[in-house]
Amino acid sequence: MAINSLNVLLDPTGKMLLAEISKGIIENYQGTAISAQLKNVELSGNPDAGTVKARRFQNATSQAYGTARAAGKGQSIKGKDVTVDIDQDKEFVEELEEKDVNLLGVAQTVTQRAANHRVQLVSELDTAFFLEGQTSGTAYTAPSGVTAPQDVLEDAILTLETLKTPYVDGIPRQLMNLVLSPSYYSQVRKYLDTVTNTGITTQTEDFVNYHGVRVFKSLNLPTGVNFELMVKGAIAQPVMMNQYQAERVPLSDAVAVEMFYYYGTKAVTPELVLVG
Repeated sequence: MAINSLNVLLDPTGKMLLAEISKGIIENYQGTAISAQLKNVELSGNPDAGTVKARRFQNATSQAYGTARAAGKGQSIKGKDVTVDIDQDKEFVEELEEKDVNLLGVAQTVTQRAANHRVQLVSELDTAFFLEGQTSGTAYTAPSGVTAPQDVLEDAILTLETLKTPYVDGIPRQLMNLVLSPSYYSQVRKYLDTVTNTGITTQTEDFVNYHGVRVFKSLNLPTGVNFELMVKGAIAQPVMMNQYQAERVPLSDAVAVEMFYYYGTKAVTPELVLVG
């Protein structure tokens, strides 16, 4: 159904359009934001209260047979909670003037603006996600003499693969994710062009995996960072989004289209984020 008047955005037909656009924004964010694919989703608590918690547990330690019987109880599970504050309150509020939508129509104008909001939302959340990785993660320094990107990345992967702590007993490569800056991605891609039998042709941009690790490319890494290597779930980023809504701007021939969203970003396992 064509929408011909700004007033229609305020009636049920317009609300249906805005609900559909809101759904599209959320689905687009979840499908295209790298942060949405890598973040920790095992959170507890009420986001409306302003905080949620992520919990991590230490590795189990075996005991001699009969230890629990002698003690009359089993071992306590050791772990800790990581509190994630939802402390970023954001909005998209734009006014549509009647004269500005005469040519395209309300539906198309709102859809075009919503497309821009989707792009900006993804960029903002990814930027915050990778900044937290840089701030709270572990700085990686390649061994002396290791400078070629392909060798640096392999050493970083090996570092994470062999990591042992009370919480971690090595990380399989299939659980790792590698996010490269465009420049570093390009260098690795050109290296792969020189190697035979990689299964990658020069016509293919995306090489998807590197030595068993999932690879992403992002414009939103912090300045000066070549890559972040992390385990899925190492960083939490709860996001709440309110549905698009519209309201008449007082004393004008305009309608404001509004979306409000709230989020927070916190490293849950900072040792499982290597920043190079």
